[in-house]
Amino acid sequence: MAHDRPFRFGIQLSTAPSGAEWAALARKAEDLGYSTLFLPDHFGDQLAPLPAMQAAADATTELRVGALVFDNDFKHPVVLAKEIATVDVLSGGRVELGLGAGWMTTDYEQSGIPHDPPAVRVSRMEESIAVLKGLFAEGALDFAGEHYTITSLDGRPKPLQRPHPPLLVGGGGRRVLRIAAREAQIVGINPSLRSGRIDAETAADATAAATDRKLAWVREAAGARFPELELSCLLFAVVETTDTAGTAEMMAGVFGIPAEEVREVPHALIGTVEEMCDLLEARRERWGLSYIVVQGDAMDTLAPVVARLAGH
Repeated sequence: MAHDRPFRFGIQLSTAPSGAEWAALARKAEDLGYSTLFLPDHFGDQLAPLPAMQAAADATTELRVGALVFDNDFKHPVVLAKEIATVDVLSGGRVELGLGAGWMTTDYEQSGIPHDPPAVRVSRMEESIAVLKGLFAEGALDFAGEHYTITSLDGRPKPLQRPHPPLLVGGGGRRVLRIAAREAQIVGINPSLRSGRIDAETAADATAAATDRKLAWVREAAGARFPELELSCLLFAVVETTDTAGTAEMMAGVFGIPAEEVREVPHALIGTVEEMCDLLEARRERWGLSYIVVQGDAMDTLAPVVARLAGH
């Protein structure tokens, strides 16, 4: 793998009981060395991403903010472009723009937003990327696609980061990863969420062999720009333990693979702090995964690893 980027770490947080407690969480993430605070974008028990991103940025000095990821079906790209550019300006250029085609079935069922077939949602997201980039660029945008039509619109304000905030697109399927490889600055390597829920199919697509296949798609589609990409991975399980074998045995059934293969799954991290550092370095060597994002409940568990590896 040609990537030798230094490690960065992100934390995905969802909610807090008050503004003061949300600000405290953001400051804690920054103090522990996390690069970025992400929020999901669902209709369940969580803060709305954009105002929470701005509040987190206001509470910190260097912490980057973003959504992992904005569901393209929830906001028209003209609206999202204006809001992202605004937060980028007000935060001093600290936004990372995560965008996805939408996947969680319950979001669509509960909201009544039409849940189109995956191919339609992905095509719409691809058009949205073109619209966002066009609105972030200088001058007026004219765009005529199957899903969006923009006429002589000069997006204002322009984001502080030029030509635009780093675009993060993640996926587990070939088409989305190929779009990410061509269009994004950060590519998230994910299990497939085609079923619209976290299930056995998702777990089966999280293996090392599946990740090898996904990186091959990204490398092929990116071509000459592959060395420029930052490759990211979301960890679903972080377990600090001296009983690595026993924990792997316990988790083997979840992934449907032998216990000895569990430690190779890039979406899980098991072992002592030293072992976890070694695993992340081995994964960076094998796959180029240098941008590691964890769920909020793992913030403290991963903190010693972040202290050792961030920036290295």
